[in-house]
Formats: sequence, C-alpha cells, structure tokens
Amino acid sequence: MGQQRIHPVVLCGGSGTRLWPLSRALYPKQLLALASERTLLQDTILRVTDSGRFTLPVVVGNEEHRFILLEQLRELGVEADALIVEPVGRNTAPAAAVAALLLTRAHSDAHMLVMPADHVIADPDAFRAAIAAALRASESGRLVTFGITPTGAHAGYGYIQRGAVLDGLPRCHGVARFVEKPDPATAAALVASGEYLWNSGIFLFPAARYLAELERHEPAIVAASRRALDDAKHDPLSFLRLDADAFAASPATSIDYAVMERVADAAVVPVDMGWSDVGSWAALWAVSGKDPAGNATHGDVIAVDVADSFLRSDGPAVAAVGLRDVVLVATKDAVLAVHRDRTEEVRGIVERLRSDGRVEHVSHRVVYRPWGSYETTDQGPGFRVKRLVVNPGQKLSLQVHQHRAEHWVIVQGTALVERGGQTIVLGENESTYIPSGTAHRLENPGRIPLHLVEVQTGTYLEEDDIVRLDDAYGR
Repeated sequence: MGQQRIHPVVLCGGSGTRLWPLSRALYPKQLLALASERTLLQDTILRVTDSGRFTLPVVVGNEEHRFILLEQLRELGVEADALIVEPVGRNTAPAAAVAALLLTRAHSDAHMLVMPADHVIADPDAFRAAIAAALRASESGRLVTFGITPTGAHAGYGYIQRGAVLDGLPRCHGVARFVEKPDPATAAALVASGEYLWNSGIFLFPAARYLAELERHEPAIVAASRRALDDAKHDPLSFLRLDADAFAASPATSIDYAVMERVADAAVVPVDMGWSDVGSWAALWAVSGKDPAGNATHGDVIAVDVADSFLRSDGPAVAAVGLRDVVLVATKDAVLAVHRDRTEEVRGIVERLRSDGRVEHVSHRVVYRPWGSYETTDQGPGFRVKRLVVNPGQKLSLQVHQHRAEHWVIVQGTALVERGGQTIVLGENESTYIPSGTAHRLENPGRIPLHLVEVQTGTYLEEDDIVRLDDAYGR
C-alpha cells in the first residue's frame, strides 16, 4: 500500500432526518446501531484501525454530539488523533478543509481518507483493497473518489462516469463527468450504459493538494477554516472546538461541488463492497438480514402474514397482520408507518414536526449527557419526574436552579451528594431534598451505574433553569 500511512478523516455531522423516529437531531443515525451490534460510527472507525496502514483517525463532529462521540470511541478502545467540534454544520468541504489544515501543519505530505460516518460497507476487505489502489493515485498527486458498482437505478444517488484506466495505476480510472441525483428514467439509462458508478462520497487525496484546489476555487472556505482553526480552543476533554464566528462565515458546500467537479485530473476507483449510505428506511431494509418472508425485524415484534417489510420496536410490543412492503418503526414516543416505496418522504414528516413546534424530531425521551442519561417519565402542572442514570466515576456539574426544587430517591447504586456546602452519601432506598437556590452536585463514586428518580417541583421546569458553578466537562 505504499510506505506512508493514510490519515483517516471521519465526518460525523448530519441530523439524520430520513430515519426518523429512530434518528433524531440530538442522536442521528451515525450514532445508532443499525446494521450491526456497533454503531455506524464505530463500524466506520473499525475499518481503518490497522496501524500499519492508517494513523489514528481525525473525527469531525457536531457540537451537540461531542460527548456521545467520545463515549463511542471509548467503548471501542480507540483514541482519536483529534476530535474537532463544529459549532455549526457547513457541509463536507469546510469540515475536510479544517482537517487538512490540521494535518498539513504536522505532516506536509499527508494523504487523507475522508469518510462519512453513516455508511454501511458489508465487505471491508474490498474497501481496503480499493484504498490500496487509490493510494497509488493519491501519491501521484491526484484527487480520488470511490465509485460503487450499481446494483440498480437509484435516483437518490449521484453518479460518476468513469473514463479510461490511468497509465501505471491499475483499477484507477479518469473521471469523465459527475451527474447529480438524476430523475428515475435518467438513472436507469445511466446504469444500463455500464459506464456509470454511484458516487460514494468517500475520498482519498493529498491534504495539500485538496487545500490548493480549494484555495483556487473556493478561497472563502479556506480563509474561514483557517481562522476557525487558528482561534480554536482545547477543552478539558481534549475536544478541539472551532471558533464559532469564523467557521459560520464559511460557505456551506460539499467536497464534490467545491473541488472534485472542478479539477481535470480527478480519479475514481470502482469497487463492489456492499455499500449503502442508509439514506432511508428502504435502504436499511435492503442491507438488513431477513427472514424467509423478506422481513427485517428488530425488538419486540410479532408478524403474522407479513412480507417484505421492516418492523422495529425500541419501545412497546408491535404486532402486524397482513402487511406487505411496509416500514413500521416504534420508539417510546413515536410510531412511523410508511410504504417501503415512499420512505424518502419521511423527511417531510420531520419538517412538519419542526414547523408545528413539536420536539419529537429533536430528541428521544432518553437524553444523553456526558455523565449518563435522563428520561422524563411523567409531568404535569408544577412537577416533572425523571429517571437519571449516572455512569460509574461520573458527576454532574455543581449547579443552582432558581425556579425549582428537586427530590432525589436512590434506586440502585451509591450517590455522593453535595448540597449547600455539605456532602452526604446515599444508598438504595434513601433520599434527599434540594431546595431552589441551593448549590448542589450529584456524583457516582461506585463501580456500577447509579439509578435514581428525580421529582422536580416549581414554577418553571425547563432545562435552561440552570447556573453551572463548576463543570468537569467544560460546558
């Protein structure tokens, strides 16, 4: 594969609207276990852990997801070369620009493999073989993309027309042209020609060459990315937090639009690796294991006379009778039922939820925090009941609420409670009361998760009624 190692850059932004209700803005699809026991992000990382071929990854993620990213890397036992936090999403070209700037400051000849974190690749060996071919082209100075051998006419993908094989670069073709998401009839004609590949959105190129082309075609992106990186801050958990104002000033565009479609010497490596961008429930059904009737099921599901359907429950029992070609997904707070041919329209449901001022598109009932999670189990005028789980060794911030009091009942584990300057230890079936205006902190000093019930009472119970006096996570 050449002498130098490749620098993986994993792009982990995105809001995941097309896989609602499982994917939410605060917990999008790349953070979910959809195609294996691991999350899509974790599977992406594991494809490039061969230290003889790859360096530690650079991960670029959303501000709101940063603690989940860190936890999922910890679960894998994988460190990141850098965890870059975007204050706002600006598409793939600026994210890759920041990573390229960071890499070239330490490695002027770095070759970067840019991968979205939300793809499924069923044959990682085929992917790695394609990377080996692409590296030779990258070492010759070319910008390389990976083209997927089509398995059908898909109007939701971009297409790449491959040219002739490049001299001295086996498996590498020139790029004749890019075609953005065609209509169904055009997609069918492109696939029938045998000349076109699906555009995977995965790239391998010299970081310096990418920056040079971006400077030539989109200099505002480079200028904004450089300012955002120069003024970035390291927080206590080693996140590199880009300057918000500088990064927000960058134009929002993709690597394809900004660079690949504008250079004359782009290359493409065709590969058949069981790839999917899991861009809809129909796409997830296609890559899932199925029973003899063609059904993909997950969770507490009972199916009678059902065929070619996707049935999933992360909450209540789901029973289906006499259905064909449907997607039925249930979570604790929402249910989606849609024909499998119309799953691309789910994003319209998310837009409807947003315009109606609802919250089901933002988060699940279980909300994750760096210390653990909480779930609202009941609420009404003047009260709210939550179940909190604090991970071993973790603690909440030292904080004050002005408009609510809290009652804590320990269900499992041991709690170290700081309240009004005093510290107490509580075990199972013990409780405490936190008056409004009292500085307090909750910590789990034990080796098992701490579970407790929190009952809030007061005139205002929203999450923004919080003043943090000290916080281990730099919030």
